[in-house]
Amino acid sequence: MQTSPPPTPPSSAPDDREWRFKKMTSPCEWIEDYQPGGYHPVHLGDVFKNGQYKILRKLGEGSYSTVWLARDLWTSKYVAIKILVGSSEATSELQILRYITQNAPTEGSQHITQLVDYFEHCGPNGVHKCLVFEPMGPSVNTMVEELPQFKPRKWGMKVRYPPQMAKNILKQSLQALKVLHEYGIAHGGFQPGNIFFERRCTSNSISAPVQRLDGKQDKWAPRYLCIAKPLVPSTPCNQGFKIKLADMGGAFFFTDPPKKPVTPLGLRPPELILTGEVHRTIDIWSFGCLTFQIVTGQPLICVPWYDSESYQDDDHLLSLTACLGALPDKLYREWKNSSLYFTPEGKLFNYLEEQEAHQVKTLIRWILQYDPAARPSPAEVLLHPWFSQDETKSGTFK
Repeated sequence: MQTSPPPTPPSSAPDDREWRFKKMTSPCEWIEDYQPGGYHPVHLGDVFKNGQYKILRKLGEGSYSTVWLARDLWTSKYVAIKILVGSSEATSELQILRYITQNAPTEGSQHITQLVDYFEHCGPNGVHKCLVFEPMGPSVNTMVEELPQFKPRKWGMKVRYPPQMAKNILKQSLQALKVLHEYGIAHGGFQPGNIFFERRCTSNSISAPVQRLDGKQDKWAPRYLCIAKPLVPSTPCNQGFKIKLADMGGAFFFTDPPKKPVTPLGLRPPELILTGEVHRTIDIWSFGCLTFQIVTGQPLICVPWYDSESYQDDDHLLSLTACLGALPDKLYREWKNSSLYFTPEGKLFNYLEEQEAHQVKTLIRWILQYDPAARPSPAEVLLHPWFSQDETKSGTFK
């Protein structure tokens, strides 16, 4: 018995939309975003650009694109194809990539991924801009998990790069920023997920089947989603290696900054949060935060998620002042919610002054001694200045 085809899904995402597909738990892009203006449905073995590129496996996905490993059947080389959503213009990204290719010398841009080709592909969800790059290996975010010293992974183990490896990663990424800035370009999305190791190619892939709730065939979505799997590095990960800065989707020329940069929340400088200023040093601020993260294995600023963007910004700014000290007056005056956290003198409510904080630190260190015989008694602890000063001020200990 023949059934009628499903109706065309809306190109936007209304709050009252009806879901088309059964729930999926695989770590993939959101299946409901396969709609007009959204992702292009890709299957393994698909060919693009008049049969030149054959899809082998999926490398990753983002809010506005999916990335695939492909074989150039004309040259027998591997490439990575970034297929943007049907509604994306991508004019600035393509413009900047072409500008780098035409102007930056090969030696100078060795730490920036190179644009190999560009074409457009027409599909059920629109015309998709396709950017072809040299394929890269795992990102700095994921590579640390592959280091041999963290296998097997034990509970509570702190995962971070060895100091020399961390230094090399930071130095090479800084060399990439240097080239961009010399040509008046800011990356705009400088983060460990956009810094990649070189690789070697394999083509195995894992898939998760897609099923509509009504059981019908859906021409806007693929029959299955592929789980992203980064390529393996081509050299031992803790010895010689080369990394490159990728993803110019948020890049911009210094002379034409965007109104809303894509810089991740925890890596945004205070002037961007408070005034919306997109300064040309935005990448350097991100690099400073990233230096702490790569060396220590944890972010300098961790911004929790809130429904209210205002409270999210407040937590970010509070974390900044705790790490780096008070904001300058010019920026502080822009913080509309500052009175919720600070006294009129600019002191945090219910917060220890520097001298008192030092006393508490020495108290705790005095108590927490490895030699049990050296630890103070309760009576001795009560004589510590942090407690005895309280007796002096009030006459009695509270």
